[in-house]
Amino acid sequence: MQCGSEKLTCIRFKTERSIGCQQLHIYGDPTFWDPSYRFRSAMSLARIFCRLHGYLQPISKARTPLVSILKQKDPTRIQHNEKHGLHTATQSTSCQLQLQEECLELSYGGLLMHFDYVWLRDHCRSASCYNSKTNQRNLDTANVELNIHPTNYRLDDENIYLTWPDGHVTKYNLSWLAKNSYEGQKQSAMQPRIIWNSDIYTNANVPSASWDKFMTCDEELKKFLCNFLLYGIAFVEDVPSTLEATENVSRRVSLIRETMYGKLWNFTSDFSRGDTAYTKLALDRHTDTSYFQEPCGIQVFHCLRHEGTGGRTLLVDGFYSADQVLKKTPENFELLARVPIKHEYIENVGKNRNHMIGIGPLLNVYPWNNEVYMIRYNNYDRAIINTVPHDVVKRWYVAHRELTTELRKPENELWVKLKPGKVLFIDNWRVMHGRESFTGLRQLCGCYLTRDDILNTARSLGLQG
Repeated sequence: MQCGSEKLTCIRFKTERSIGCQQLHIYGDPTFWDPSYRFRSAMSLARIFCRLHGYLQPISKARTPLVSILKQKDPTRIQHNEKHGLHTATQSTSCQLQLQEECLELSYGGLLMHFDYVWLRDHCRSASCYNSKTNQRNLDTANVELNIHPTNYRLDDENIYLTWPDGHVTKYNLSWLAKNSYEGQKQSAMQPRIIWNSDIYTNANVPSASWDKFMTCDEELKKFLCNFLLYGIAFVEDVPSTLEATENVSRRVSLIRETMYGKLWNFTSDFSRGDTAYTKLALDRHTDTSYFQEPCGIQVFHCLRHEGTGGRTLLVDGFYSADQVLKKTPENFELLARVPIKHEYIENVGKNRNHMIGIGPLLNVYPWNNEVYMIRYNNYDRAIINTVPHDVVKRWYVAHRELTTELRKPENELWVKLKPGKVLFIDNWRVMHGRESFTGLRQLCGCYLTRDDILNTARSLGLQG
């Protein structure tokens, strides 16, 4: 089967910076700035730099950059800042470099960045320091002097070259530095996403994948994964209503994660396991395996048959609700992201003996950009709260109540009727699920998938994840 030629469009929050520094302009004595000139010492260099700009002040009284240069497309658009003694550009296309005593300061593409010298030596991509075939570091970081400073440098249109005390030269592309700087990462999302309530998701008209095309065409798989990463849920239609087909469609995107429930579970409301899911009762919104230290990343559901009424599946975007808390009450968001809570699963049914404990905050965030990457919410399995001091407990309950209120707003609920042939994939670190109570025989099968491997599949297809 031929892959479709439809154009794939993914929303990304990452800004591409393609602005380069095109021409080098040096101010002062040209013989001093000749590339063949070797730096005598940092102190003498700073004094010379100050003298070239018409002033001289005691070096000990100011944290003056050791070196400051600027490159820009249009040399006529350079202005001299008399107050600070630095050259600045009136265009955002400028590139300014300053060698401070503790770090390299780079202004490029409108972004001001700072790079520690040890970091610059450690991340060298030369052949002796980095194996480009295996994408692994050759350099022994433990042998890098912690107080290392470059002894020389030069710039061309797109790169900076740093010479180290042992003569080794490191080359960095300026765009690469911008992309991998702390400041760049702080402004970027690790994973592009669209947070949603019921109206947002419904109006998006997100297409489902087709079983035949999904199983044979990588372009269809890529579209499916793009939607899954953006929304945290995705569907495959027309899947044969068998355990074998459910397993095959699951393995198409990732490896199955085996747990104490087995690899592929197939259950009815017979209470064969010590879990409310094995009943006909309604289930409130929750994430699964919150009692694992690393909760399962992806959940797959396939309703093989239902001879009765009710049983609709509830889906709620936890990231949308968390974002509402962040906007309305940042201190509650911070508390939910900081306070560790225990979740516990104790099972003593038949031959099944399990006792699982997972510990972590309800909201897990990347500290550099405050991006939520996992929500651990399950009021059924939340254990005794004994990891929180008494003066924090009440505030935690207030924060938890606010999040719960957001999660339970009707406008945030997406209800889906699962039927034979319709397989649902859920990001268990993001989207909560629940269900209506039901009558009659309802047979559901599914499995958990490893999160790392579904992201690996997405990246191998050119998606950001």
